[in-house]
Amino acid sequence: VSHIHDIVCGADNHHSGQVVAVEIAPRMMRDLAKLSVSRSGLVPVLGDARRPEQVAPFIRGKADWLHQDLSIADQAETFVRMASAFLVTGGTSLLSLKAASERASDGDDDSRFAKAERILTESSLELVERIDLTGLEEQHVVFRCSLRSLT
Repeated sequence: VSHIHDIVCGADNHHSGQVVAVEIAPRMMRDLAKLSVSRSGLVPVLGDARRPEQVAPFIRGKADWLHQDLSIADQAETFVRMASAFLVTGGTSLLSLKAASERASDGDDDSRFAKAERILTESSLELVERIDLTGLEEQHVVFRCSLRSLT
């Protein structure tokens, strides 16, 4: 979160950015809250990132960027819901998908990534790029997407 904040907000938030970081674990939330004291523009939210209605009160307008990195099942479905709720049309979004978190899905890692890709392409998102992180981070793929126009 701190690296994303530094890019989006800059030192002393000179870019006037906002990073809303959602954390479900109270222990991790304490660390996030401490970090937000020294990083203007970082908004820590104790909540469930699968539920847009818990995040909505902390979002000011639609976002140009959305990054999701969750260790839960149904990561792609959650990503589509969040992007549909909070991303501007044409906005960029990144889904860091962990195959190990999708254990409920049948098959191997490749089939789990293929399922996620299918969910993304059948949604309101356009899949721009699929980045395999093998060699940097095992069992991970990053999907770069853009929100399609509704017309």
